[in-house]
Amino acid sequence: MNWPLVMLIALVIEWSFGWPDGLYRRIGHPVTWIGRLISRLDRAWNRPDLDPGRNRIAGAAAALLVIAAAVLPALALTALLPDSLPGHLIAGLLAAPLIAARSLRDHVAAVGEPLVRGDLTGAQIAVSHIVGRDPERLDEAGVARAGLESLAENASDGVIAPLFWGAILGLPGIAAYKAINTLDSMIAHRTPRHEDFGRFAARLDDVVNLPAARLTGLLFALAGGRPRRALDVMRRDAPKHRSPNAGWPEAALAAALNCRLSGPRVYHDRIAPEPWINGSAPDPAADGIQRGVNLYRRMIALTAAALCAIALA
Repeated sequence: MNWPLVMLIALVIEWSFGWPDGLYRRIGHPVTWIGRLISRLDRAWNRPDLDPGRNRIAGAAAALLVIAAAVLPALALTALLPDSLPGHLIAGLLAAPLIAARSLRDHVAAVGEPLVRGDLTGAQIAVSHIVGRDPERLDEAGVARAGLESLAENASDGVIAPLFWGAILGLPGIAAYKAINTLDSMIAHRTPRHEDFGRFAARLDDVVNLPAARLTGLLFALAGGRPRRALDVMRRDAPKHRSPNAGWPEAALAAALNCRLSGPRVYHDRIAPEPWINGSAPDPAADGIQRGVNLYRRMIALTAAALCAIALA
């Protein structure tokens, strides 16, 4: 099976159609299926009152069970698919829901549209759907930064990483990645409940996102037209980020748009003193998110071209 070709097909399908709302209302989405299993295991196995070591073991066992539940059906489907054009098309259709290229574009664009119109309240409401910080405390520049940071991070986690692992390991690879990433989003929080139970999931997510985050930064750098400048900013500022991975695409996007990202932000009643990325540049303007979405479109086109070239090779 030519897995880069399968991922190209999956990307084209997802970018063109997404996951229809009617289908979501009827059967949900593969990520919600994974999420339900994670929630059940979290309720049944997560015991913060127990010894931290035992809770870490329970969390690791839960994570491995979730990954196995995603990978085993993918292995079975792979064994059934013919190594032919119809087989590649079916595999691409199966992989498409595990990519979030179109939905990311739509959610971030929904923040930029009211911001350009001067509707700060509408932009705050839209950005609250994609970030965890308090939207009411964000001014125009804060909303723009939050939207662009979400675009950069999710371009890596939601698009390039699943394509990367799918191109290398096929349907089992993209299914395993999506399970790991969903585990990270649900139980890998530094809270009293999940500090120990979610530790394995958090570390595993860091590892599997390491190559894709750097690749996403490179793709943004190339799509932005000033790769040397973007690479310099990535090398200088990405290691400052609290995440071992998120700083790479953020730095590349900030350099390509000539704006600063990250910086101090408010989560509920807590101020997180995050360092600036590309801090010598100005804040993004009102049209910064629209410019970021346009750059993201070029990055997706570049990704599709790379997959096509690899598939042909």
